[in-house]
Amino acid sequence: MKKLIPAFRITTAQSNTVKKRCGAAVVEFALVVPLVLMLAFAAIEFARVVMIRHSIDNAVYESARLAIIPGGTAADARNETQRLFSVIGITDFLVEVVPPVLALESPEVTVRITVPLDSNSYFPQQFFAGRTLRRELTMRREGL
Repeated sequence: MKKLIPAFRITTAQSNTVKKRCGAAVVEFALVVPLVLMLAFAAIEFARVVMIRHSIDNAVYESARLAIIPGGTAADARNETQRLFSVIGITDFLVEVVPPVLALESPEVTVRITVPLDSNSYFPQQFFAGRTLRRELTMRREGL
């Protein structure tokens, strides 16, 4: 009858090395994880700012288009901005339409949108604290 010999034996010297190496891995992990998390949050925050910037560009154009057509009002422009921003979760913004009351003889319409990044961020402010994004578009009225 054959006696089975284990193929792999860990000696006490080897087990001490494994335990020491395990401690080094924990320390390396503790040093690297905060850096990786900060980079991940920064990437998400920068992507959010780019998305907000492009959304403002689109909203200022769409709002101005509604305001320049015959019968268009400043309220139509504000409502369109509200509709577009509600889709992506922008809650704090300011829309200015110049002139505030659109008459038939108003030759141009200017729409300004200002969005503070502090109140439209996913994470506590680290990168864009106190910053705002502003866009403005002036278009000639149709039908003049």
